[in-house]
Amino acid sequence: MIKIAKRYRFFFVLAAVNMALLALNPVVGQKSLSITWNNVLEMLSVLPPIFVMLGLLDVWVEREAMIKLMGERSGVMGVGLAFLLGSAAAGPLYAAFPIAGVLLKKGSKLSNVLIFIGAWSTTKIPLLLFEASSLGWDFMITRLLINLPIIALIAYVTEKTLSADEKVQIYNTADDLH
Repeated sequence: MIKIAKRYRFFFVLAAVNMALLALNPVVGQKSLSITWNNVLEMLSVLPPIFVMLGLLDVWVEREAMIKLMGERSGVMGVGLAFLLGSAAAGPLYAAFPIAGVLLKKGSKLSNVLIFIGAWSTTKIPLLLFEASSLGWDFMITRLLINLPIIALIAYVTEKTLSADEKVQIYNTADDLH
């Protein structure tokens, strides 16, 4: 019971804050509950397809294939695939992290997984098209050309600054979550 309470402590704190707001200021409390409920519904609409995709990725893609495509010796192909997967993805950024965990579990290089997360957050194709239509093609292309090397640089610097023990801990955590 204590383990469950510890695992869901943020949920319990949020519920307590919402109840306190409802008791102290009903108008604000109702607005808070409404926002919370809308967020829960949004997550429930996004997460099931992500978990189906995770299951398929876990079953269909062999570890050896992932190591070849995005592992330590994947080189430019691994970087390109990481950018492509992140840019073609759909959904909010929080959906990228379970996928990143599966990529780590399957043997992807840490920097490639970090590139995937960076691409998911900044180079998604719908975002680029929106920018091009509302801010212009020059802005979109300039931002993209700045973001691509910066994402790769951040990923490589992050990987190089982590110790071997920290990397092992990251990979072990990914294995433990799935």
